[in-house]
Amino acid sequence: MKTYEDLLKITSEEDLQGFIQEAIYSYKQSDMYVEAQIAYEYYKKKNPTISQYQKLLYTLSGEAVPDNYSANFKLRNSFFPIFIKQEASHLLGEGASFNEDDTKEKLGGVMFDNILMKLGLAALWGGVSYGFFNLDHIDMFNALEFVPLIGEEDGALHAGIRFWQIDTTKPLRATLYEEDGYSDYIWRDGKCEVLNEKRAYQQIVSTSAADGTVILDGKNYPNFPIVPLWANDEHQSELTGLREKIDAYDLIQSGFANDLDDASQIYWIIQNAGGMDDIDLVKFKERMKVLKAATVEDDGARAEAHTIDVPYAARAEALAQLRDSLYRDAMALDTDKISAGNITATAIQASYENLTLKCDGFEMCVTDFINAILDLAGIDDAPTFKRSKIINMLEDTQTILSAAQYLDAETVLKHLPFINHDEVDEILKRMDAEEIGRYVDETGFSEDENGQTFGEA
Repeated sequence: MKTYEDLLKITSEEDLQGFIQEAIYSYKQSDMYVEAQIAYEYYKKKNPTISQYQKLLYTLSGEAVPDNYSANFKLRNSFFPIFIKQEASHLLGEGASFNEDDTKEKLGGVMFDNILMKLGLAALWGGVSYGFFNLDHIDMFNALEFVPLIGEEDGALHAGIRFWQIDTTKPLRATLYEEDGYSDYIWRDGKCEVLNEKRAYQQIVSTSAADGTVILDGKNYPNFPIVPLWANDEHQSELTGLREKIDAYDLIQSGFANDLDDASQIYWIIQNAGGMDDIDLVKFKERMKVLKAATVEDDGARAEAHTIDVPYAARAEALAQLRDSLYRDAMALDTDKISAGNITATAIQASYENLTLKCDGFEMCVTDFINAILDLAGIDDAPTFKRSKIINMLEDTQTILSAAQYLDAETVLKHLPFINHDEVDEILKRMDAEEIGRYVDETGFSEDENGQTFGEA
């Protein structure tokens, strides 16, 4: 892969255009890109291993030939997208909360939580995603469209190339992001065209009917405005270590379906009919399909129908064990195990333990990402998260209310399971307004438009 130091060695525009193409090509050959590409297929439920699986037959000489006669179902499971969405929703489903009321507005308002969820999902399947702080909002790049140019000495992200191409026969677009600005390029028929020269990230423009839009000035951010969001400390896709078991589940399930289809066919044994050749046997079988009856002309010949019983227990047990192993290795929550009956809060909490441990690591990565974005925006704040999970709402509510006399109203509201963190401030304001109203009614004081009370003591 190309590095940031390789970019610094470029001295001409022509060399820069060649460097961008080489960087994209070398990145597509890298383990990071290849693994992300495979993981994205599993995320889309297009499991490539079972999709490319071909049943084979072997001739008497040992040659393998495609089996085009028997059933070849290719069943795909959805374990990987379930694991990814469960982890992202558990941590980011309730959004991020900040100490200051206007922080989220400066980062894009309600869209910030949506982009953060998309960034989290892309990071989990791709190993990493990238957030571009674009003045008042965040744009997202995934691992399949962004080439990171890492510093060889500090390992930090100093530049990058976002690229996209609908098809190999269509133009290639690329944007080079550097610390001092970004520039746009397009390749048509092997020729490069500069769409936009390098310009600052923050631009001051003037628009008029006579002159149109004119860039008056521009400035950049204190640091490189694209921040990586890693899925974990290992900087790898969550598919790592799970793919083989997912493939095994697909193969066993598909093989079982194939055997059921093959076994549903009746096969015939014709005794004392040695004079029948292959053509006669085919005619006999076709006649049975069409007329449900056939004659056997040889004396003493007899036709017997047979079916096959498909072994079931061993495969069902293998699938069940694979499923349990996948949930355990993915540190995911198996909702089937807590869906029956009135499960206590303690039992639910215990079932979440593995998912909680995994999300603790993911939360550190997300927190580092948001802190870097806050630094770029010049905001002094810190994010907090409320985990989204299944609960015994009645039991949890009773526990909180039993301790309410020892807590302030804000703490109680923040811990009640049916109240979102974003609702707390508004509820507190209404509670204060009601308290003032009762005070006015009891004392005879009035309240002016500024909230000041007056009247006789």
